[in-house]
Amino acid sequence: MNFTVPPSHDDLEVMAAAIIENIPEELAEHCDSLAVVIDEFPDEALEHELELDDQFELMAFYKSGREISPGVELKSANDDDVLTLYRRPILDYWCESCEDITVVLRTVIVEELARNFDFSDDEISEMTDRHYQGMF
Repeated sequence: MNFTVPPSHDDLEVMAAAIIENIPEELAEHCDSLAVVIDEFPDEALEHELELDDQFELMAFYKSGREISPGVELKSANDDDVLTLYRRPILDYWCESCEDITVVLRTVIVEELARNFDFSDDEISEMTDRHYQGMF
């Protein structure tokens, strides 16, 4: 996709779905019930919980459907795991970095999921590099 205007909510949703469909295998095994949500910004409660200085600090947030609060898991879960992507912070970073928006979004998704599944920084770097090369 090429953009002369910033990608819309729907554009990001389509792009994220394509990225998730082709996510590195080591992440895919953790993402069977992953739902992707696009919001403009994190809400005030999350900002407060994460002690964010401003809304542009957070580009994505993963929440396990098995957790009722951080560190407390349900015995059985009916809720999906949710990856929320924050459109405005992602677009802000895209404008500053001058990188392809697909690369930015892919990196945000892979890094957020990998951090939550306890991959090391080296493993995350290797995954993002490998996934980047597989895109082109």
